[in-house]
Amino acid sequence: MSLLRIAGLSGGYGDVDIISGIDMVVAEREIVTIAGTNGAGKSTLIKAAMGLLPRLSGEMNFNGIDLMRLAIEDRIRVGISYVPQVRNVFGTLTVLENLQVVEHVTGKPQRIREMFELFPALAGRRGTYAENLSGGERQQLAFARALMSSPRLILLDEPSAALSPALTDQVFAEVRKLPQAGVAVLMVEQRARQALAFSDRGYILDSGRIVLTDTGANLLANEEMGDVYIGRGHGAGSPGTHAQI
Repeated sequence: MSLLRIAGLSGGYGDVDIISGIDMVVAEREIVTIAGTNGAGKSTLIKAAMGLLPRLSGEMNFNGIDLMRLAIEDRIRVGISYVPQVRNVFGTLTVLENLQVVEHVTGKPQRIREMFELFPALAGRRGTYAENLSGGERQQLAFARALMSSPRLILLDEPSAALSPALTDQVFAEVRKLPQAGVAVLMVEQRARQALAFSDRGYILDSGRIVLTDTGANLLANEEMGDVYIGRGHGAGSPGTHAQI
């Protein structure tokens, strides 16, 4: 069953479209990765799904609800969460305080206990300021904050950005757990080859348009497309060099 359905989506920040004619589907408890070259519009597409793009046309439907009519806070209420690439936790608050900020909005205090059970490494760091966490711990906290609202879909923008290979493996291990918790994932990831290895499906973007979609395994097996859009080795580009587009 389709959870998120996007049809003919186009938009940008000015008069020129950054994404154009996007058709995309994310099913229940599915991991979907968006890959492509630098500047292809990957992060813009994620922001559009969250309602962060100022100019949009087309259709976005989430669980039978017309997203085009909803503000960001309403998208959260209907079951969508977003983890941006940067500024995804409050560094001057402790781990516990970061979760309590969300709890004050959701009114679900029991979720804090559930997050510490889901991310046991955070439980032992609950009194630590977020700015003193490791990169992997910060991403776990960002995931926990996003999951506090009990979403059905989580949007991830470059979750491995600026992380070492070891920390990237830790973060990806957490991403793989999300469908088990009943959460679908739509993810932009610079280390596309690694991400597609555990993704149900993937979409390849080029100049703001989808040029190919298939299962993660089939995209990895497509050597011609892989060399151009996915890259060799562990990632689609060097960490820290990708465009914020």
